[in-house]
Amino acid sequence: MAFSGVDFYQIEALLSDEEKAVRDLVRDFVDSEILPIIEECAWEGRFPRELVPQMAALNLFGATIPEYGLPGLDNVAYGLIMQELERGDSGLRSFVSVQSALVMYPIYTYGSKAQKDRWIPALAKGEAIGCFGLTEPDFGSNPGGMRTVARKDGSSWVLNGAKAWITNGSIADVAVVWAKAGGPDAPVRGFLVEKGTPGFTTSEHRMKMSLRASVTSQLAFEDCRVPEENVLPGVEGLKGPLSCLTQARYGISWGALGSAMATYTCALDYAKSRKQFQDRPIASHQMVQEKLAFMITEITKGQLLALQLGRMKDGGTMRPHHVSMAKRNNVWVARECARLAREILGANGIVGEYPVFRHLANIESVFTYEGTHDIHTLVLGQAVTGIPSYNPPAE
Repeated sequence: MAFSGVDFYQIEALLSDEEKAVRDLVRDFVDSEILPIIEECAWEGRFPRELVPQMAALNLFGATIPEYGLPGLDNVAYGLIMQELERGDSGLRSFVSVQSALVMYPIYTYGSKAQKDRWIPALAKGEAIGCFGLTEPDFGSNPGGMRTVARKDGSSWVLNGAKAWITNGSIADVAVVWAKAGGPDAPVRGFLVEKGTPGFTTSEHRMKMSLRASVTSQLAFEDCRVPEENVLPGVEGLKGPLSCLTQARYGISWGALGSAMATYTCALDYAKSRKQFQDRPIASHQMVQEKLAFMITEITKGQLLALQLGRMKDGGTMRPHHVSMAKRNNVWVARECARLAREILGANGIVGEYPVFRHLANIESVFTYEGTHDIHTLVLGQAVTGIPSYNPPAE
């Protein structure tokens, strides 16, 4: 059955015709292409790579870029793309988010013309897949502590180190890798490391209980030689990777609402059809109605938060702490909605006939990655008090 949306507060009226058209296009794609196969993909631990050409044909990769034949959409339209994709599955949204915000964005923003001309069209068409190498086995919330280093050697750089929890890592044709260029105390720089480069290896994280329809990998660099022309020339320091994370977190703040919508609508439909006690639907029970009222209220608040964030982003007034608020809140909303939906479905909440437990497992990863819930709390604390309670990375 086609998804009709969740719009309790007439938010539809606040969207432009183009934004609604983009959302509906992706909504139809999710209903027709993702939902029929995603439970099986998650069960098998398989990324549905066959969907990549279709997503490319819909211009879902780098959709906000106005060059190279891409549509140059506004950021609200991009957010709605993320919302609909994550309604399908967090892993599919993660794939598009990484390709767009963590790979195409830094190449387009900080890359040379030659780098952009080579990679942006290939990534947009899905002919190349990218990944983003920042997180390390011992450094997630503290990217400034990274141990991956790059040493200049003639006309090349030699990379040594490791990255962990990298979406798309083992299927990527190019990795945007961040390393301390010159030694452990040197500034961070970005390197485009191509698949097959000697000294560059990948391995998949196994036995995942979450994001099972997504590829998650470790990257290793052992005397990996990268030519000078593969260094991103337009940025130095943590400003580079942190700006990319801001783009990705923006998309997550919308995507999480898609997950929440999926679990809410599933719980609502189930509660109206499932009968118990005097042959009455469980939706008539006060405790069930309390759960549904909480879910729709929090989703509505999250929609308004994401929409205003998108308008601020398009207007150039958005700041990283604004993104922290939306990512923190909306992922929490999705997590609570998944939990409550599981309760409403009872035993049926754990089976693949319904999407609830898959979303419940996925959102646990989203709650942690791209800045944990607690780290975003501290970012907000610093924003409102002016006092950091931790050692934030310098941009």
